[in-house]
Amino acid sequence: MTEIKVEHNPGEDRLGAEGVRGWPIWEKEPSEFPWHYDETETCYLLEGDVVVTPAGGKPVRFGQGDLVTFPAGMSCTWKVIKAVRKHYRFG
Repeated sequence: MTEIKVEHNPGEDRLGAEGVRGWPIWEKEPSEFPWHYDETETCYLLEGDVVVTPAGGKPVRFGQGDLVTFPAGMSCTWKVIKAVRKHYRFG
């Protein structure tokens, strides 16, 4: 997978199967910063509105209630429009 995958409003069954509620939480105020993924990250947004633009790619927007997967090896720019609070898992 070389693209950001966004699953809008997955059900509790799906979240439970992934163990999402047990993942750590990360928070970030509105800001813009570069990021590189050394390994795959999956996250579930509890709050927020974000646009992530992969290097050489098209912007992807997601927010509260979305389950998002970022591929290993991707460099991108995060633009946090509305403060983010998310569960996350690497690997």
